[in-house]
Amino acid sequence: MADIQERDFFDTSDDAENEEDLQAFDASILSSTVVSDTDWTTETILSQLKKKNILLDPAFQRRDAWTDERKSRFIESLFLGLPIPQLVFAENKNSRGKYIVIDGKQRLLSLVRFALDEDKPLRLKGLELRNDLNGKTLADLRNQGEYLDDLAAFENQSIRTTIVRNWEREEVLYFIFHRLNSGSVPLSPQELRHALHPGPFIDFAFAFSEASTGLVRLLGRDGKPDFRMRDVEIFIRYVGLMLYVNDYSGDLKRFLDLTTLRLNDSWGEKKQKVEKAAVALDKAIDTTFEVFGEGAFRKWTGSGYERRFNRAVFDIMTFTLSRTTLRREALSRPTVVVDTFKELCDDNEDFRRALETTTKSTSATFGRLRVWSQSLIAALGLSGQTYPWLENL
Repeated sequence: MADIQERDFFDTSDDAENEEDLQAFDASILSSTVVSDTDWTTETILSQLKKKNILLDPAFQRRDAWTDERKSRFIESLFLGLPIPQLVFAENKNSRGKYIVIDGKQRLLSLVRFALDEDKPLRLKGLELRNDLNGKTLADLRNQGEYLDDLAAFENQSIRTTIVRNWEREEVLYFIFHRLNSGSVPLSPQELRHALHPGPFIDFAFAFSEASTGLVRLLGRDGKPDFRMRDVEIFIRYVGLMLYVNDYSGDLKRFLDLTTLRLNDSWGEKKQKVEKAAVALDKAIDTTFEVFGEGAFRKWTGSGYERRFNRAVFDIMTFTLSRTTLRREALSRPTVVVDTFKELCDDNEDFRRALETTTKSTSATFGRLRVWSQSLIAALGLSGQTYPWLENL
């Protein structure tokens, strides 16, 4: 198999969740929302974290994006009294005084690691302005008398904190989330979904995406899962298309939310089916790599494969190659599969457009799934069989 070039997930097709998914957003629902700014001290924030009033799911800590050097520089900024970006919380509708993190997860994780992690505390490193702190933990500083003034400055440092209260609908939080991240690297709102809809299915989706060799190979870095949980997002999207494709209305955010809610509520009944689909997903990803090599999950342009990971291509490959018969036949005749995909990209304008633009629309979503499924089945000589899942398209 050809060597796989590293994929840059920050340079992907535009089929991710974004503010456009809130096209029906009614600004009037913001009228009752109360947004207030306050200055909490580092000590106050640590106290809230310790009391678990800030809902920082322990699983999030496994998706830690910052290096120890970057965490150390953030902590150094607090010692130096430098301004840092604001934290943004939403008060939990079901539990007053508890807060969902909207923005600032990495800063909070840095504080947790430095001040609250007893097992593996952050040992400061890479500091230049306060190089005397290098190699020290918070416990070290507390045990050394010469740092009493530094500790007081650290604990009393003000951190601007914005709190969103009295929000009526989740769309308000998604709207704020996207606005906070506009103009920067687009982030996945899956972190917010995880906080808003806890339950057994989303816990499974999180754990599976961490353990999945396929998803880590596809979207991870250095053998670690994606820190923004976009692997969890596309897993939920895959499961939704496998189980509830007829319910997709073109509203991607709502589809992912409803899939999460339905499976959280019916986990006892759907658990085995989801687990089976998860195993099939890993096989489908492996098969796609085996068949396409470095072109896996990329659009064919006529002269080569795009560099970008394409979610629409991911949809069609995993939707079909998660089926045992199609997967087996594809592995036995990989050239046929590749040629069929290239021909569709070259000659079928509707199919090509469904991989490029308006990929969230129902016509594009159903169209690309139907055309690819039918073309692959015909190319592999399997047209004589019955495929109930294809009838749903």
